[in-house]
Amino acid sequence: MRTQAPRTSIADGYSISRIIVGAWQLSEGHAPEAPQRKAIFEAFGRMADAGLTTFDCADIYTGVEKLLGEFHGRRLAGHTEKRAGAGRSAASMEILKEAAGIPSPIQIHTKFVPDRESLASIDRAHVERIIDRSLMRLGGEHLDLVQFAWWDYSVPGYIEAAQRLAEQQQAGKIRHLGATNCDTPRLAEIVEAGVRIVSHQVQYSLLDHRPENGMVEYCREHGIHLLCYGSLAGGFLTDRWLDAEEPHKPLPNRSLTKYKLIIDEFGGWELFQELLTVLRAIADKHAVSIGAAAIRHVLDRPQVAAAIVGARNAKYLQQNLDAFSLQLDQEDADRIEEILSRRSGPGGDTFDLERVPGSSHAGIMRYNLNRG
Repeated sequence: MRTQAPRTSIADGYSISRIIVGAWQLSEGHAPEAPQRKAIFEAFGRMADAGLTTFDCADIYTGVEKLLGEFHGRRLAGHTEKRAGAGRSAASMEILKEAAGIPSPIQIHTKFVPDRESLASIDRAHVERIIDRSLMRLGGEHLDLVQFAWWDYSVPGYIEAAQRLAEQQQAGKIRHLGATNCDTPRLAEIVEAGVRIVSHQVQYSLLDHRPENGMVEYCREHGIHLLCYGSLAGGFLTDRWLDAEEPHKPLPNRSLTKYKLIIDEFGGWELFQELLTVLRAIADKHAVSIGAAAIRHVLDRPQVAAAIVGARNAKYLQQNLDAFSLQLDQEDADRIEEILSRRSGPGGDTFDLERVPGSSHAGIMRYNLNRG
């Protein structure tokens, strides 16, 4: 690899890679075919070797916590055996690793996403059960980062649920707490209730600047780092879609369905193609891909610690890494801004559109994946 992924600190003693490997695409039911474990582990290994050591999942990404836990366990065992010899138990390897001052080679971020139908009954026991389940699936002594979500703010209890997570953190089960898809007022309520939030995972891309409608400034004032998904809009912000015909329903997966709706909000297929054309010219100028330019744009936004890029394999690994060698200049920024100045949306706070009952954006959500 020509480029090694840089790291950034989001809390004292805790750093992450500036591109996070997103694993939503690996959840059961997301794509027609099931992931092949051997191929996935090989791809994840290549990513980690290139410096992409941080992975993102959730309790509701069916099968993914267990998949990442197995990958992490294998990699940790391999690293420790090189230093301490084979034949050690997992517990003894962890002790040896920490005694030697060797950091874990992988960071795994998960989420706490209670089912919409159970929001009114979330209590301390429920929170502890979900956290213990994530610990069992992922392995290890603690969870690196747990990101809190709440589907419906008309149902009270989200502040108390966040405080219950803080109790699990105090008990040593969670290292750091984050949020995901909160709007600005609710994130402020949680922070003001005394819950230390180090990061907020939001949708942020060339097509979706909603975090700039208040969230970025709030996070800047409170030292909260943004972890941004949708940087490539499910693959739409790549060379694959330049000069392509507009796709129509049904699309192959929920990710494309979700981000096609964002393109419609942005201004439609014609304006989107103008954006891709400008990105292709910028990419040619810097000898990179459209995807690298799109990722770089997100990484350059204020308060952004990392871009989350979904991956089922390592096919585009080098193209993604090229974002780190790319520096967008003023001419590039001006050309992009000319397109963005003509966008019609999406508007509002983060995740506002997705919360509207009965809307097309809400229609692709699955609200009760923790059931049972």
